[in-house]
Amino acid sequence: MRDGKPRTAASKVPAVTLGFWVIKVLATTLGETGGDTLSMTLNLGYLVSSAIFLAILLAFAGGQVRARRFHPFLYWATIVASTTAGTTMADFATRSLGIGYAGGSLMLLASVLASLAGWRLALGRIDADDIHSRKAELFYWLTITFSQTLGTALGDWTADTANLGYVGAAIIFAGLLALVAVLHLWTKASKVLLFWAAFILTRPLGAAVGDFLDKPLDHGGLALSRPVASAVLAGAMIALILILPQRSGRHPTARTS
Repeated sequence: MRDGKPRTAASKVPAVTLGFWVIKVLATTLGETGGDTLSMTLNLGYLVSSAIFLAILLAFAGGQVRARRFHPFLYWATIVASTTAGTTMADFATRSLGIGYAGGSLMLLASVLASLAGWRLALGRIDADDIHSRKAELFYWLTITFSQTLGTALGDWTADTANLGYVGAAIIFAGLLALVAVLHLWTKASKVLLFWAAFILTRPLGAAVGDFLDKPLDHGGLALSRPVASAVLAGAMIALILILPQRSGRHPTARTS
């Protein structure tokens, strides 16, 4: 502004609040039940389901990038699309390709780190709610998709390989999220690092809860209908988006004379 004061510009993603994380956990749980609905209940397989969800993700992400301002339902629909695509892609990588949970997790972690490194090199900084340029938004959604896929592999790895079961895995990831919250509130740890750590950890938490809801009783689940569970989760998300304040993040821009 001409008075020398920094002005603010609206970001195209929501402010990171407690409500944001509540909706995010619901979205990741919906991603697990929704992804399993196509790949398992409808028996389309991981590859075909991944192709379908990737097409949906690209459509929503394209709409998000073209939008001029923050649209809550468009944003959260894109998040759900990324987490359902992440579910089936992780299952395809770890099961159909035969690289296992460890190999899939390491490959996806490398992808997340590479995306963040590219983001930093291209724009000079990484932020969670300073998303207003097209380049920043492209890196944002790429990192989100990799992190959602990584989270699925971590959740399955913990629940299945470590023999902790879905409840045990959920408790572990909930505890790690609580630790991240403590570090955020009472330490000077990097807020960017903590945001992405929390973003990744909410995915295996949702994966463990989603599997607990829909897996057979003899596998430690409740054997609930995947389509019904998905519908209930989607309804809860919609209700919270309507009830909780949905405002965009904001960032200071450079001074102008």
